[in-house]
Amino acid sequence: MSDAPDFAALAAPTEEHARLEPFVGTFAAEVRLWMGPGDPMIMTGTMVNEWDLGQRFLRQTYEGDEVEGPFPAFAGRGYWGYNKIDGRWEGFWIDTASTVQQIEHGTLDASGRVWTMLGDMTDPGSGQPLRKRSVITLIDADRHRLEMFFETPEGESKGMQIDYARRG
Repeated sequence: MSDAPDFAALAAPTEEHARLEPFVGTFAAEVRLWMGPGDPMIMTGTMVNEWDLGQRFLRQTYEGDEVEGPFPAFAGRGYWGYNKIDGRWEGFWIDTASTVQQIEHGTLDASGRVWTMLGDMTDPGSGQPLRKRSVITLIDADRHRLEMFFETPEGESKGMQIDYARRG
């Protein structure tokens, strides 16, 4: 008979979880979205990040400002945290632009300021598998950036950039 794991220790937040503290708060967002060659579409909105489940996960609630175009009332929800068992960062995102549940896994660089997250999804245009790489950079206590890249047959291309600035 094997010993049962120490579930209390496995469930306790760690210093990795505390690294998400600068992301907690309300942020103005400026979104640049490339839907093909040329200049990006620019949208704005508000991201509210809050601790959830005893500071184990960062809960993300995004509300886009009303705009004309393909995403007039964009909204999204996500979770981000550190999986102690697997020793990796994990994220989950859903939004009103699709019915895709985006799941990513990643690492934090040696500086402690740049997360690189990888995920797979289905390309909405072709129906083929699509590899996604998200880079989240903590610029300072009040600003961070998300850059999203997609792997295409022609190579990797930048599809989105969101710059966040703390409100208040």
